[in-house]
Amino acid sequence: MIHNDVLRSLRYMLKINDVKMAEIIALSGLEVNPLVLASYIRKEDEAGFVRCPERVMAHFLDGLVIHRRGKDDSRTPQPVELPVSNNTVLKKLRVAFELKEEDLHAILKSVDFPVSKPELSALFRKVGHDNYRPCGDQLLRNFLKGLTLRVHG
Repeated sequence: MIHNDVLRSLRYMLKINDVKMAEIIALSGLEVNPLVLASYIRKEDEAGFVRCPERVMAHFLDGLVIHRRGKDDSRTPQPVELPVSNNTVLKKLRVAFELKEEDLHAILKSVDFPVSKPELSALFRKVGHDNYRPCGDQLLRNFLKGLTLRVHG
């Protein structure tokens, strides 16, 4: 999935505006002008569309974890994880929303996209692990849809 789609989905899910998105990104140490963020939220066929850089997406996900869970001052700040794959997005959202394995299964099942336990755990393995599996666009799209339903109630 392109990062613009993920940002758009998360913005809708959290019911936030461009200024709040910029504040969330700033929590992880990157300053972004809300007007620039507005160009990332536009659809590809709209005038003024700009592809969201991986660095901005990575900082938004890290900032979202801090925004939802608070900053842990006892740990040294981790470097931003690049490149940002669908697996990375899934992992960061799992942490930000404090989701357990059962929650992930329930979210995917709620949108008629059930995934087996081994299949799901393979998405959270490190690249290079024998059982690692890349997260497809369809799975991430369905996960975002299910998480939105869960958040909105």
